[in-house]
Amino acid sequence: MTAAPMGLRERKKLATRQLIAETARRLFAERGFEGVRVAEIARTADVSEKTVFNYFPTKEDLVYWQLEAFEAELLGAISGREPGESALAAFGRFVLVQRGLIVETDPGRREELLKLSRVIAESPALRERERQIFGRFTESLAKLLAEETGAAPEDVGPRVAATAMMGVHRALVDFARRRILEGAVPPGLQEEVRAQGEAALDLLESGLAGYAVRA
Repeated sequence: MTAAPMGLRERKKLATRQLIAETARRLFAERGFEGVRVAEIARTADVSEKTVFNYFPTKEDLVYWQLEAFEAELLGAISGREPGESALAAFGRFVLVQRGLIVETDPGRREELLKLSRVIAESPALRERERQIFGRFTESLAKLLAEETGAAPEDVGPRVAATAMMGVHRALVDFARRRILEGAVPPGLQEEVRAQGEAALDLLESGLAGYAVRA
């Protein structure tokens, strides 16, 4: 089913949101996350400070707002899997789809995203917000798994499974960001991230009984 086209009001709201976010990203790239005030972002984007907070509840959301779509896509990939397919298999197929700077080939766009990666790496506030967002994703996934399996409220299985799967995603994000800041570029970067992802998924698939057995 295709989504209904947006009306004029929705298009204007989306355009305003994108303008504010792009303005913030440019200023953050120039002076770092902590070095830019929301009032300055509003002034540069020619909107009020109240408008900024209407679209972005926190300053950190100016960086992470597009992750809203990621959560919906993740849960959709799990809930929409074919009969007979495990949640881990569906998750693996989803998480191995490479996005963003990992696959970006346009030099200008790559430079822009590289700066954003550096901003995140250098900001404790942004890294903490990222941790919170991924924690929310983990809770959403655990809830979905609990509903699908009919788990009792006291059953820790869904949370354990969701934490393990989201741990793969978080580890790949950290790995890719580190390699990007070290200068890795496509296609080698894509190959590295995919190899790490496949190895991590294999580890979950086979279980931890034989992992790190002390000699």
